[in-house]
Amino acid sequence: MPISRKQKQIMAFPFTSYDALICDGAIRSGKTVYMMLSFVDDAMRRYNNQRFGICGKTVDSTVKNLIMPYIGLTYAKDKYRIQWKRTDKILVVSDGRHENIFEVFGGKDESSFSLIQGRTLAGVLLDEVALQPRSFVEQACARCSVDGSKLWFNCNPASPQHWFYKEWVCQPKKHNAIRLHFLLEDNPSLSQRIIDRYKSMYTGVFYNRYILGEWCVAEGLVYDFCEDNIVDEIPKNGEYYISIDYGTMNPFSAGLWCILGDKATRIKEYYYNGREKAVQRTDEDYCDAVEELAKGYNIRQVIVDPSAASFIAALRKRGFTIRKANNDVLDGIRRTAVYLKNGNIKIHRSCVDSIAEFGLYRWDDKATQDTVVKENDHCLTGDTVVNTVFGGRKIKDLVGKLGFVWSYKEKRKKKCIRPFFGVKKTRKNQPILKITLENGKVVKCTPEHRILTDNGWIEAKYLTQSSRIIDIMD
Repeated sequence: MPISRKQKQIMAFPFTSYDALICDGAIRSGKTVYMMLSFVDDAMRRYNNQRFGICGKTVDSTVKNLIMPYIGLTYAKDKYRIQWKRTDKILVVSDGRHENIFEVFGGKDESSFSLIQGRTLAGVLLDEVALQPRSFVEQACARCSVDGSKLWFNCNPASPQHWFYKEWVCQPKKHNAIRLHFLLEDNPSLSQRIIDRYKSMYTGVFYNRYILGEWCVAEGLVYDFCEDNIVDEIPKNGEYYISIDYGTMNPFSAGLWCILGDKATRIKEYYYNGREKAVQRTDEDYCDAVEELAKGYNIRQVIVDPSAASFIAALRKRGFTIRKANNDVLDGIRRTAVYLKNGNIKIHRSCVDSIAEFGLYRWDDKATQDTVVKENDHCLTGDTVVNTVFGGRKIKDLVGKLGFVWSYKEKRKKKCIRPFFGVKKTRKNQPILKITLENGKVVKCTPEHRILTDNGWIEAKYLTQSSRIIDIMD
């Protein structure tokens, strides 16, 4: 098997005077397998009858990502006797002279630190450490009290405000640690074709983190949704599912999906905003709507938020097969962004509410963690002229219509065309600011409306005479 220079550095780490190794960077860059190899080899070379920790987001993910691949390696099978005790979640490794135990832990939330508390470890490997709570990680490190014990960290990047980035990645000398930053090209087992495929899969913040390996802020629109994702034809064959985002006073959204091959098309939908209507509907009302949506189709499953227990029970009484949704928000966003980019998700043009929703979600650039905010108050006055592909039009004349406007791609710093939808009056009797540009153009908006400047997005009330507003049509 070919091995890269950085992978060789992982294998050499145990022979250095460093106490910790930090491997961060792109996905599929060859970090994990070599960390596991080197971690076990170091333990077997220097210790006997000791216990080590192998930690991940969950026990199941750690077993899947680390234990099972390691057990399957010819290198490991030829060198050691390996016994995986599934019930106890321990890996016993021996070579005839030494035998050590590697215990698997999951750090999924703040209470997880108690699972590892009280252990005495001769070393710990923390896989996807950026996904684990600080209390768990620090407890795992504190358990390494055996002389000569080392710490092994592996992760893909997150926000630059993340505690692990600030405490460890930015300060390796403070912890006597060595940091190795990985790119896709650092994995010699990947062909150029596969590397190009991975690079084509991601956009936005996920491209910067998973491909470029950057610890960057999540900013701008969450989804790069465009006309290519909208279709006018409904697939004639396929399997049918209904997905439901359950809400009572918050919006309730049900979509009928046709799955054909590797493509999912949302062909019909039901949408109700209780807060906007000021009338709350019951579970039975929503069940009636779902039945109407399903009429004429053989629905294989209805996917619902697992927290909507009473609604799920009501659906089951009506004969629907229920599948509980995975509520991992960030993972769901990443998957949806990939599927949109690759053309795996399509939305029929009649589904105007879901089309509108894609344009409302934005990363909260004020948050210290990756947080999504929904912006549905585009607070410009009705007589504001926007640049559509057919020329300038007043916003009030676009209410209830679909079309295309000139927009701006911040990363590439160039204008582009994006669809507009869901235009409506959101406020009245609000204070208005009048902003006059050097070229004579006037923008009238509410004080909190965000304006794109050469220093990023700024609320209008914070603009000064020295602010440089980006006018993409200049």
